[in-house]
Amino acid sequence: MHIVIPTAEALRALGYALGQVVERGAAIGLTGDLGAGKTCFAQGLAAGLGITGPIPSPTFVLVCRYDTGRLTLWHADLYRLENQSALDQLALEEALEADGVVAVEWPDRFPGLLPDDRLDVRLDHHPDGREVTLTATGPAHAALLERLRG
Repeated sequence: MHIVIPTAEALRALGYALGQVVERGAAIGLTGDLGAGKTCFAQGLAAGLGITGPIPSPTFVLVCRYDTGRLTLWHADLYRLENQSALDQLALEEALEADGVVAVEWPDRFPGLLPDDRLDVRLDHHPDGREVTLTATGPAHAALLERLRG
């Protein structure tokens, strides 16, 4: 799925739509340059899950867990991590095995972290806003992408 999103609010709306159809066990990788909208998308995802309150960038806390929606959301940011031992301290593997949704910003810094079956969300700057490419890498997330297209 490939679309151009004109505004931050429209990007949040896309995340919201995903949050409405996502199921437990989903793993979502959010990639793109600084300021491309990864956190904005995650805020919409959280809202679509029914999570209320602020959803700040986890750049400095690294992982935030939200339990107030229909599914638990783990939102992680790997930008500042420098090595595998720092990643191991975050216990993201446990989150990936739990019954919730995991959204990881900068997953490309640790390519083996997310499961083979996941949804990759690539955000790029575009003259008309943001260019968003959603790619399912396995059957569970292909079904998720079909529900999103709905």
